[in-house]
Amino acid sequence: MSKPTNSTPSQRMLRVAEQVRGAITQVLQRSEVNDELIEKTVVSISEVRMSTDLKVATAYVTPIGVADHDAIIAALNRHAKFIRGRIGPQLRQMKYMPELRFKDDTSFDNYRKIDELLRSPEVARDLGPSDDAEDAK
Repeated sequence: MSKPTNSTPSQRMLRVAEQVRGAITQVLQRSEVNDELIEKTVVSISEVRMSTDLKVATAYVTPIGVADHDAIIAALNRHAKFIRGRIGPQLRQMKYMPELRFKDDTSFDNYRKIDELLRSPEVARDLGPSDDAEDAK
């Protein structure tokens, strides 16, 4: 059996990552983390990536309605060990409980920039009316 490369996660890595994402989401929804900054912020966990040995889980989060994402990310990383302890019962089938790391998910910003570029007058001018509409006449 061939080993997966770093760019292609295995099915097991994907399955465990989704289980970790769900477990972290439940802990945050129940406001189990005793931090005022985290409690008053809605945090969206868009993705969790597992290391190949399943010992490190990197959660990509987006604080919703907050301008300063760095403060929320820092608070989550401060409480990572507590959150790790709270998700333990949900992931009891795992041999090792993964170390949690939180990073800011910038993909939504990238999507917004691409959307703005596609809607810009310069791109709209280059696209013009579709050729299919002219052929149908």
